[in-house]
Amino acid sequence: MSPLTTLPIAKALPMAAPPLVPNPEPNETAQIADFVRLASFEATRPSEAEIDGLATAATPGTAIYVSAVPARPPREQIAVAKRLHARGFEPVPHLAARNFASTTELDDFLARLVEEAGVRRLLVIGGDRDVPAGHFHHAIEVIESGLAQNRGIREIGIAGYPDGHPRVSPVEIDRALAAKIEAAAATGLAIHIVTQFAFAPAPILAFLARLRDTGVEQPVRVGIAGPASVATLLRFAAICGVAASARALARNAGLAKHLFGATAPDAIIRALAAARGGLGDVAPHFFTFGGLGATARWAAAVAAGHVTLDRNGGFRVEGP
Repeated sequence: MSPLTTLPIAKALPMAAPPLVPNPEPNETAQIADFVRLASFEATRPSEAEIDGLATAATPGTAIYVSAVPARPPREQIAVAKRLHARGFEPVPHLAARNFASTTELDDFLARLVEEAGVRRLLVIGGDRDVPAGHFHHAIEVIESGLAQNRGIREIGIAGYPDGHPRVSPVEIDRALAAKIEAAAATGLAIHIVTQFAFAPAPILAFLARLRDTGVEQPVRVGIAGPASVATLLRFAAICGVAASARALARNAGLAKHLFGATAPDAIIRALAAARGGLGDVAPHFFTFGGLGATARWAAAVAAGHVTLDRNGGFRVEGP
C-alpha cells in the first residue's frame, strides 16, 4: 500500500519526506479539494471543545454521524444530536438494532431524535451486542418495521465492508446488502451506503467497482480514518475488525518506526479523487480517531486546496 504521509505537526522521529512533484497538475489538486468538500464526519461523544473546533472548520449543514455505544444509554446519543443540530450541523445518528429492548423503546428514541434534534437521516446497523436487548437482531428488521418512516425519517445509511467482516462471510454480506436495499425501496426510504474504514486504496476501489458492476448505484460514503497516530489507528482497527488493513499498516516499516507520529489518509484521498468520475456518487466519510476538531481542520485545509502532491501517490497539507 502507499504509505500514509507524516503530517508536519507530528511529534515523530525524523524521516525522509517523499519527493514533491515539481509542478503538480492543478487539475488533480482541484479534484482532491472538490472530493473532500463533500465529506461527512463520525463522532461518538464529542466534547463542547471538539464541537467548537468543528464549528470553526466545517461548513454549516455538514453531516455528523453519531455513533451508538452499547454500554451507553440512548439518551446520550440524543443529547449529542441535539447539540450538533443547535450548532447548525446535520446529526445522523447510528441506530443499532440490538440495543433496543422493545418496539416502544425504539419508537420513543426515534420520536425524540426527530422532534428534539431535527433528525431526518439515520445509519441503521445491527450493532455490536452479542446478545440483543430485545427482539431486533438485524438492521433489516428495523427497516421493515416502518417505525423510522412513520416518524418522518426519509433516508437511511446501511453498512458496507471493503475490507470484509470479521464474523460474516462475503456472500452473506452481499445478500444482506441487497436485501436491505430492496426493503428500503419497498418501504419508501432512500438509501446510501457508509463503509467501514480501510488503510489502503485498493480494497476500497475494488469494493466500489464490484458494487457498480452488480447494479448497486446508491451513493456511497467511503469510510476513511482521519489524521491520528499509528498506535491509535492500529487500536481502532483491532476493535473494528479491519484485519487485512491493519496487517498492511503494521507491515509498513516507515510507519512502524513512528508509532507516536500523526499520519493522514492522503494516498487514499488522492486515489479516490482521481477515480471518482467512474465510481458514481461517492464521498469521503471521516472517522475522527484523532479528534473531531482536528480532523475537520485537516479536511478544511485539503478542501481549500492547501496541498502539495508528492511522487508516492499522496500529498502534504501545507496549512490553512
